[in-house]
Amino acid sequence: MASTKLSRTIGTPTSGTKFTVSAWVKGSMAEGRILTSINGNSSQTWVELQNSGAFRIANYVGSYNMQLITTRLFKDPSAWYHFVVAFDTTQSTDTNRVKLYVNGVQETSFTTTTYPSVNLVLKYGVSGQTFNVGAKDTDTYWNGLMSHVHFVDGAVYTPSTFGETDSTSGIWKPKTSPSISEYGLNGFFLKFENASAMGTDSSGKSNTFAVGGGTPTQTKDTPDNNFTTINPLFPLFTTTLSLGNTKFVTAGASWRSIGATLGMTTGKYYMEFKDLGGTNTGFGISDFTAGGVIDKINRLASTYAGNNANSYGYHKTGEFFYNGSYTATGYDTYTTNNIIGMAVDMDNLKLYFHKNGTYQNSANPSAGSGGYTIATPVNTYIPTMSVNASTAIVNFGNGYFGTTAVTTNSGAGYAGTDGASIFNYQPPTGYSALSTKGLNT
Repeated sequence: MASTKLSRTIGTPTSGTKFTVSAWVKGSMAEGRILTSINGNSSQTWVELQNSGAFRIANYVGSYNMQLITTRLFKDPSAWYHFVVAFDTTQSTDTNRVKLYVNGVQETSFTTTTYPSVNLVLKYGVSGQTFNVGAKDTDTYWNGLMSHVHFVDGAVYTPSTFGETDSTSGIWKPKTSPSISEYGLNGFFLKFENASAMGTDSSGKSNTFAVGGGTPTQTKDTPDNNFTTINPLFPLFTTTLSLGNTKFVTAGASWRSIGATLGMTTGKYYMEFKDLGGTNTGFGISDFTAGGVIDKINRLASTYAGNNANSYGYHKTGEFFYNGSYTATGYDTYTTNNIIGMAVDMDNLKLYFHKNGTYQNSANPSAGSGGYTIATPVNTYIPTMSVNASTAIVNFGNGYFGTTAVTTNSGAGYAGTDGASIFNYQPPTGYSALSTKGLNT
């Protein structure tokens, strides 16, 4: 959400002691609040992921009278996590007063354990406080993705209400219509399904939130269709990632590169890259496992796509590099706001690029003609983004370049073969987004 949040004032509560919070989140590698109730720094209840990756639950009234911090760290930027926090301070046993579940499994190991006293009224249940989704107040913004955020006022539910294990994949997935008999007076269900009204409450309680700090971005990346993003676990050096790990910025006058979270071994995939200005940018693929994972990652992070063996990159200078050499000719230069499309055919080991919809060297990936022949990977090719004192942004099928929605094709954009992606240009026939549905396709 970057500097965006959703806010509403808490009314008369159903309860001050029983609540359930459920949220699916992805991609934040900095401290970010998921749901906060606040009225000044000394009157707060919140759940968040910390910079360390630990999950924290807290109630603060000048000091912590409730605080749990997990031993386990949740630092996978490619994963959707489902967090459920069940509060019931009426319980006689302290460990039953707050329970945390992650992807359906209860967490029982904590580095900090301050359980609330019996019948403690939490700030989630105090009239006049402000609910903020995705922020503390004017800071600690959630810089990732969210989906299906529930708050139940006055009742405790288990994770099976909100999610279930997929019988085919074995993956924990959301229930899109959970069976909740009563959300309570302050309860809400944020689906984020209306791009022009992201604060709409779908619980039936009409507890709609106001949008503040900018317009939230609606993405096709969801818990049941996980899209690749830029991977912040790569060495970043002087670079900054933002906007759900799709924007890549470096101020230093040297090359910096980073890979994506999902790789390709078979199939056909399409993705788009937009230059936002600066000295130079590049877009391509790399096989990070060739020559050792750590060695390849560290070397690529301080150079450009195409500088290493089994690495290929198309640069804004019109140069195409492989293994450190200017290998292919006939590529156009590109400039600020140009869109570069990349089609990767892993079945036939071919790589294609277009500039603003025109494929280079008259290639036609739909027909399998032209393109650049790539080596058989040692393990897997990963999309690679490079910048040199520049800024770039990617659309892996989410339907946005940052916060700017794709508007082509009468605003609908174009889908890959997966049928669940949105691109600025029509993907070639048979090519999908690099997502879980695209991989299955």
